Amino acid sequence: MMRKVLMIMFLVFLITGLLAPFALADGDAPTIATNAQAIESGSVALDTVWVLIAAILVMFMQAGFALLEAGFTRSKNAVNILMKNLMDFSFGSITYYMVGFALMFGAGNLFFGTSGFFLHDTGTTFASLDWSTVPLELKFFFQLVFAATAATIVSGAMAERTKFVAYIFYSIVITAVIYPIVGHWIWGGGWLAELGMWDFAGSTVVHSTGGWLALTGAVMLGPRIGKYNGDSSANVIPGHSMPLAALGVFIPVSYTHLT
Repeated sequence: MMRKVLMIMFLVFLITGLLAPFALADGDAPTIATNAQAIESGSVALDTVWVLIAAILVMFMQAGFALLEAGFTRSKNAVNILMKNLMDFSFGSITYYMVGFALMFGAGNLFFGTSGFFLHDTGTTFASLDWSTVPLELKFFFQLVFAATAATIVSGAMAERTKFVAYIFYSIVITAVIYPIVGHWIWGGGWLAELGMWDFAGSTVVHSTGGWLALTGAVMLGPRIGKYNGDSSANVIPGHSMPLAALGVFIPVSYTHLT
């Protein structure tokens, strides 16, 4: 029965596709003047779809980080670390929309943007992103997921030894101020860009910034209680779920290969 249904559906799609060119009268044809305009119009649509897919893939990395960190922490702290990964993206989305995106890409000086708050565009506000033809809202979403990635890098380095409220405050500062300003220096036409620095994939803007912030937090907090003994020997503090940790590794790796 299923084979018959699939065969009928295939025949319907085939016949529809063959008859479609004859169904349009001359007056119903698209009013694109040249092939170049048609290609340009199509390329904008394709670029928009692809950037949206890429942004969703980067956002999905957040799930991988959450699983990885939850798997490598003790079971009593699993909910805490999962909630941190959820909330840093939630609060980060709001603050990056209000302040961060403008500081990063808004017109301003060589150190930070001074316009474009709440995504307000006067036409030349986000000139540093004019090379892309996708809508401004999609540009924001694409950059937002990377800002959240930079903030999430910190949570793993400080796992099991930060209070929830303190971590949320730390994430807000990162996504609203620290990460956007560093991003403006390189991607927003800032002083490093003026010196010729080029960061195509975010190895400095995203990962180095998140890594240095994670190192700062780890140094300030110190090791987990019970990790080291008085004679400098170390105790093993195993994670509670290796399957979760392994899955958390595969999700970001899969994204990397897709892009």
